[in-house]
Amino acid sequence: MRHVLFQLFLLSILAHSLNAQNVKSIVRHSFVCTDYTQGMVFIISEDGKPVWQYPAEQCNDLWVLPNGNFLFNTGHGVKEVTRDKKVDFSYESTSEIYACQRLANGNTFIGECNSGFLLEVSPDGKIVKKIKLLPEGDDGGHAYMRNARKLENGNFLVAHYGLDKVSEYNPEGKVVREIPVKGGPHSVIRLPNGNTLIACSDHNGEPGIVEIDPNDKVVWQLKKNELPGIELKFMTGMEILPNGNLVFTNWVGHHPEGNVTHAFEITRDKKLVWVYDDPSILKTMSNIQILDSMGNPLQGNVVH
Repeated sequence: MRHVLFQLFLLSILAHSLNAQNVKSIVRHSFVCTDYTQGMVFIISEDGKPVWQYPAEQCNDLWVLPNGNFLFNTGHGVKEVTRDKKVDFSYESTSEIYACQRLANGNTFIGECNSGFLLEVSPDGKIVKKIKLLPEGDDGGHAYMRNARKLENGNFLVAHYGLDKVSEYNPEGKVVREIPVKGGPHSVIRLPNGNTLIACSDHNGEPGIVEIDPNDKVVWQLKKNELPGIELKFMTGMEILPNGNLVFTNWVGHHPEGNVTHAFEITRDKKLVWVYDDPSILKTMSNIQILDSMGNPLQGNVVH
């Protein structure tokens, strides 16, 4: 009996291993991504090879705009760049910047880390709205803010990475909600159902993904060693695909040892669909947006 149970155990391990190794042969994605360590934005083909790149220091927020251009942060700024590498929008600051978003009115939302400013910048580079989250004269430092988003209701979601919390601010900059996140939140999304999806860093040694409902209850999560063959190192970028699947980037800058999986796609019930883990091209992927076979954004609303 023990021998039979041991064989079943080995077969289970083998099945998990094969699932982790072979998902790439089932689904192939082209995507655009940021590499924080190399300071570069890449387009990667369905064959897993780079076909376009553009320098972007400390880049970890990225959008494919409806016109096909790319919007991304550049360490101390934000740029919109065309496929032929023409700069269509640029904003520079003395503060570190890790958050950007193109708004429906054509302006660009920018979150300044050190200064604690939430900005709305017009296409010609002029600041048309400014909200200060820190007391006058204070410097939030390198870890104050990572990803941030302006919501449809006019509020702002901010991942306060170094403070282990996500805060929601009203249009005047007043806190209307705080969500404690012990792992150190890096990225945050308000889902269509009203829940909040948070990518957690490695502050407490347990990086992962957590979904919180409006009553602050955890309704879904992905833990460090829950997926076969993948160890979560430091969770950063997120995208919800039109079919409901979730795509995450797994930043390995603090812990490059062991298995390195840069990005992966899973179903809601945590079935592994696709992985990208080529260390010869990317060093530390920090954000991603999936493209179609023609290199364009996927059809539908981008939840990212």
